[in-house]
Amino acid sequence: MTVPSIELAGGVRIPQLGFGTYKIAPSDAEGAVSTALELGYRHIDTAAMYGNEAGVGRALAASGLPREELFVTSKLDNPYHEPDAARAAFERTMDDLALDVLDLYLIHWPLPRTTDYVATWGALVGLLETGRVRAVGVSNFQPEHLRAIIDATGVVPAVNQIEVNPYLTQEPLRALHAELGIVTEAWSPLARGAVLDDPVLTGIAERLGKTVSQVVLRWHLQRGDVVFPKSTHPERMAENAGVFDVELSDEDVAAISGLNIDRRSGSSPDTVELKG
Repeated sequence: MTVPSIELAGGVRIPQLGFGTYKIAPSDAEGAVSTALELGYRHIDTAAMYGNEAGVGRALAASGLPREELFVTSKLDNPYHEPDAARAAFERTMDDLALDVLDLYLIHWPLPRTTDYVATWGALVGLLETGRVRAVGVSNFQPEHLRAIIDATGVVPAVNQIEVNPYLTQEPLRALHAELGIVTEAWSPLARGAVLDDPVLTGIAERLGKTVSQVVLRWHLQRGDVVFPKSTHPERMAENAGVFDVELSDEDVAAISGLNIDRRSGSSPDTVELKG
């Protein structure tokens, strides 16, 4: 499949559709990622917190694909925000993934009440300067967090990976991203299945001869989001990739965006904190 890409800071291009590995067990990660690569996915999103980086790395190595055809993202786990700990955590990620250079590395959560996320961002900027990662960004950062790290370092995150779906469209935050030059990545793009029975979406899907999942993923793509649905079922992986032969009308996009009720299906950045 041919997947459109978006240019990040520094000229790095990120495929707009990827394969997510959240909640894929370490024992299943190699097989799931191998299947995704066989189906044509070239963008893989993982994280130290998921515990499956080693399996992802084995799948990448076994694929035989040229490194330049792959885009790999991972994320810093919450207990390792202190700069020296962050640098050590990055090295563990690189060892587990068996990569010399990572495409994108993110702070997974800001943890503003318990950590100095500005110092953590400084550590990631330092990693960028080593050349061992091609782009750095953040995940689950709110506007005040973004402004704090940019004001302190002058370096704008390449991406902010946040929860986005038709019930949580995140328009104000996406507008700030556009203003600052940050690419929006959408996790939980289907609201963990909550949108699949929505009558607006089922109506559009029936008219276009697509599934609701395909309609929602197409909505993300047309809005400019980077999206990486997760599944361990090959038929669902193939279904999620079948979104490039359909175009939503402006009316369809507006109708889907109009479903917003600011409801999260996952954790909020305002409540996730490091315990201890």
